[in-house]
Amino acid sequence: MSGFIFRKTLWYDSRLGWLGLGIDLTMTNAATANSTLRYVVSADTTVEANGRSAAFDLGGLAGQHLLLVLRVEEILEQESLHVAIWGSADGQNWGTQALFWFPQKFYRGITPAALDLQQRPDIKFLEARWEVNRWGRGIPRPYFRLAVEIQEAGS
Repeated sequence: MSGFIFRKTLWYDSRLGWLGLGIDLTMTNAATANSTLRYVVSADTTVEANGRSAAFDLGGLAGQHLLLVLRVEEILEQESLHVAIWGSADGQNWGTQALFWFPQKFYRGITPAALDLQQRPDIKFLEARWEVNRWGRGIPRPYFRLAVEIQEAGS
């Protein structure tokens, strides 16, 4: 099983790219990197329409530097997936704007992103929301198998 070791404080914005002082994102073969792996969207989640995950209680991760990893394990041709991460203080009110969007996905793959919640100590819950699109011939509805992992990134 592979993981990531993440060592710098930065922010990912899908429009601007990586923001911050720099990035040291190293792939490792260790089963666990620096912390316990948890899921905002559980592994092997099947998505066929726009939707959202259940509220994820950050618990001890609130106010920390986090690493979120979008894993798209299965995807059909001629479709797209766009995933956003939203934050909430109470798990009910999510505001009007996402914390950030992962880059739009058209293929299988792994996309890591850093989220610095030290600047947002009010956020106690996260939620993933996704938008799907399918065009062309063949199966009329989109199909994806994905997960969003979360772990403390460290300093």
